[in-house]
Amino acid sequence: MDVSADQPIFVISVAAELADMHPQTLRQYDRLGIVSPSRAPGKSRRYSQRDINMLREVQRLSQEGVSLEGIKRILELENQVAALQSRVSELTEELARRRQPLDARIFAAGAAGDVVSLARGQRPRPRSQALVLWRPRAIGK
Repeated sequence: MDVSADQPIFVISVAAELADMHPQTLRQYDRLGIVSPSRAPGKSRRYSQRDINMLREVQRLSQEGVSLEGIKRILELENQVAALQSRVSELTEELARRRQPLDARIFAAGAAGDVVSLARGQRPRPRSQALVLWRPRAIGK
């Protein structure tokens, strides 16, 4: 059985032990909004593996002398960068999907306004007054 890194499965005592911290420290970080775990139906905190990793990062930054406010800002910026990187990947994939069909399509518009898709190299019927639109290939393709 695979467990997602985002699955909230650890109670605060286990999370504190895994992160090598005191449970009260985890409560403080939750109050400050630095690491906010999920809540079980009884309002008890449940930490995921991702939360544990974040707690370890908070501890590392704290040991390097970064203030809690600075740590909070660093984590916010890291989350923002990750979200933006994900969006750039999505947009790059979408652009690649859109670009491929355009290179392969040629359209002809007849005098009556009808639009017909033509294969590359195919011409409209002889003596047609169709307007042919194409996308020139880039040099080196």
